[in-house]
Amino acid sequence: MDNLLALVPRFADAMLVTLEVSLIAAVLGMAGGFALNALRLRYVRVLAAPYGLFVWLIRGMPYLSQLMIVYFGLPVFGITMTAVQATVVSLAIYASAYFAEIFRAGWASVPRGQIEAAQAFGVSRWAAFRAIELPQALAFAVPLLANQIILVIKESAVASIITVPELTMTASDIVASTYTYIGPYALLIVSYWLLTQAVSLLAQRATAMIPFLRNDANKAANKAT
Repeated sequence: MDNLLALVPRFADAMLVTLEVSLIAAVLGMAGGFALNALRLRYVRVLAAPYGLFVWLIRGMPYLSQLMIVYFGLPVFGITMTAVQATVVSLAIYASAYFAEIFRAGWASVPRGQIEAAQAFGVSRWAAFRAIELPQALAFAVPLLANQIILVIKESAVASIITVPELTMTASDIVASTYTYIGPYALLIVSYWLLTQAVSLLAQRATAMIPFLRNDANKAANKAT
């Protein structure tokens, strides 16, 4: 037990690295996915094919191969990154394709009739988007966004291959130096469980707000019509 407790500080540091890398990548990926979907909606005819190709390629490739391309491939073109930077960039690109599809599904869930009716009564496109479309799209997307963030946290374990000092790398180092397995891997499991449960709890709090988002959007739609 004493040996196990002695490992806790190392896992706490590794958890911070995992959390930092995952959250930065998730935020960047979410912003990228939102921008991709917004551009697709704005320039449907021009960007539909490039958008589909990007999503198809990124989602069809294992994350490991994307990490290898960023970390080992980009230096060929003079773009060199640290292991942490390469992880954040590759993970953000990887996640952006999934986030883009989540936002696309969220927007598709909003009845087009509400937007058309609002515009017919003189409501500007931006006002209709802000008051009617965005709240309902977010209400649909929140649970899916939380699931994707959890997947980003799990995928961050791949970064151990390029020696990012996150949870999996830390557990592997301890096992290699002490030849003990149960303790380090038990702490590894608990650490990932704590991180994913924290995201799940936050998602539940956000999901509890969904009825209010939908009610506000419906009130805005009724007022417009």
